[in-house]
Amino acid sequence: MMKTAQMERLVGLFVLSGIACISYFALQFGSVQWRALDTYTLEARFTNASGLILGSQVAIAGVTVGSVTGLKLGQDFSAVVEFKLRKDVQLPSDSVASIRGHGLLGDKYIALAAGSAEDMLPAGGRLTDTESSVDLESLLSRFAFGAVQSEKKAAPEK
Repeated sequence: MMKTAQMERLVGLFVLSGIACISYFALQFGSVQWRALDTYTLEARFTNASGLILGSQVAIAGVTVGSVTGLKLGQDFSAVVEFKLRKDVQLPSDSVASIRGHGLLGDKYIALAAGSAEDMLPAGGRLTDTESSVDLESLLSRFAFGAVQSEKKAAPEK
């Protein structure tokens, strides 16, 4: 009976240590951040922000430097995208923001191309030079319906 109780304690300690290890690694390698990074907010106005969602990456030269924190409709019916960047990444005022995709069907993200101006964008500033998302579905439907329209025009009337 003494050995059974001791064995149960050892098994219990082993299970608890396993749960602690799994929890540690899940939090360490997961998307949870324990400490807030120093960031600042910028915004960009796009004619089409299709596929962009909250939490989408913001990258410069393929390196993630921030994330999308807000999407709203502007007064001129354009998409206003708010995003945060790491404090150590300062963008020149003539930088370009474009919406790109990871592959053909991958998630959308904002790709930033740093400009060459000497003055930097302040926190809360706006990128004015942007390139909107290419909507693959509308492109394909235009091609398909455009081909149908051109066939109708090319067909001789009877």
